[in-house]
Amino acid sequence: MGLFIYDLVLLAVFLLGISLFLYSNRKNLKRQGLLILYRTKWGIKLINSVGRKYDKQLRVLGILSIFTGYILMICSIYLIGKIVWLYVLYPGIVKQIKVPPIMPLIPYLPKMFKLNFLPPFYFTYWVIILAIVAISHEFAHGVFAAHNKIKIKKTGFGFFPFFFPIFPLAFVELDEKNLEKKKIRKQMEVLSAGTFANIIIAIISSILMIGFFNLAFYPAGITFNDYSYSVVELGTITSINSIPIENVTYKALSEFIRGNNFTGIQINGKKYVAAKAFFQEDGKQYLVLYDDAPAIRENLTGAITSINGNPIKSWEQLGEELRKYKPGDTIKITTEKDEGTFEYTLQLGKDPRNESRAYLGIGYHEYYHSNFLGKLLSKISSFKKQNIYYKSKIKGGWFIYNLFWWMVLIGFSVALVNMLPVGIFDGGRFFYLTILYLTKSKRKAEKTFRYVTILFLLILLLLMVSWVIGIK
Repeated sequence: MGLFIYDLVLLAVFLLGISLFLYSNRKNLKRQGLLILYRTKWGIKLINSVGRKYDKQLRVLGILSIFTGYILMICSIYLIGKIVWLYVLYPGIVKQIKVPPIMPLIPYLPKMFKLNFLPPFYFTYWVIILAIVAISHEFAHGVFAAHNKIKIKKTGFGFFPFFFPIFPLAFVELDEKNLEKKKIRKQMEVLSAGTFANIIIAIISSILMIGFFNLAFYPAGITFNDYSYSVVELGTITSINSIPIENVTYKALSEFIRGNNFTGIQINGKKYVAAKAFFQEDGKQYLVLYDDAPAIRENLTGAITSINGNPIKSWEQLGEELRKYKPGDTIKITTEKDEGTFEYTLQLGKDPRNESRAYLGIGYHEYYHSNFLGKLLSKISSFKKQNIYYKSKIKGGWFIYNLFWWMVLIGFSVALVNMLPVGIFDGGRFFYLTILYLTKSKRKAEKTFRYVTILFLLILLLLMVSWVIGIK
């Protein structure tokens, strides 16, 4: 909470500073389309110096940049196609999606939409990452422009008035006529340079994130996300709350549970404490029931850090520690949550697979994502085991780690979005030049570019409408 307050103070100071700066320089502000721009000549000398000094290196990087641009364009088109496929074939899932398909990256996004699987996104992160991503993106455009002897007229920054004054952007203004006279390959180098820089930033951030994590964190416990459960056929239920019952239906069972003081389900003498799920298969109805295990009975939650004072740092250690005890033994488990440290005293049960062994009744399911964003998030954090609870050796370790984490995600995301073949992005003109090279016809290239831009904008509009309808 203290960090959140400091972050809000920084946000207020930032807004005040930007507002005062823009007010004092209001005569230099220019309206261009939807943007308000502040033009200057900051950094032009540095950009020209780098662009002309490293000629050989930039030739190689230019080819790599174009290749990366095509890969990113293919990935961005695939991503849009995947989202459309999801919305068309699985409309029911839209109701569970809280974030719209088009959403500007704003501070506190995970908190606003209750996206608990994402780390906090503070304003501090936002302003640092935006500065790094935007400046490196535009600097790369300028460097390759200078390398290809394209005049840089102005640099500067601007704002979307819809988010004014909190959504700034950087830009490098090139001589468009000079740019259009260059060969297609040189134009493509300039256009793809920005996204190429974003990918480089994301890769560097990945290396820093992994290195920092290995140096600053250590395993301090284990996490679990489920309790022991069993799958039973609905017709085998013999009693509820110790009341005999026959030929129960799922509807009747649900109504009984809602209308009574539910204490458990018995099947052939075995007790279950709660229903987890219901499904049908081959004409039969099944219930997934939580076993009457110590963990769920005592509402054990949080990351397990010790048992009877003995540290638990892995699931292997948990198994070794539990093997020291017998069913019926009482143990003290220490867990950690956001709210603090908690102690539970519970009596171990019998392992259903071997009743001579002590049993706690917890489990962990690995998360496997089929969607692109989920796979990207998994790849970013693949070096960190999901079921291990980590602690930082230094104060503010998680704050720094999450900064790198967001830098990686945003770097890749900005690169992908910017290479969509839509007129407002670099990918739009990049696509136009590709068609121009293939057809050798400016008319055909412009016509194709216009239709593709309209198509993608229409798709994005329909996705937004579908999302709005789906969440009602």
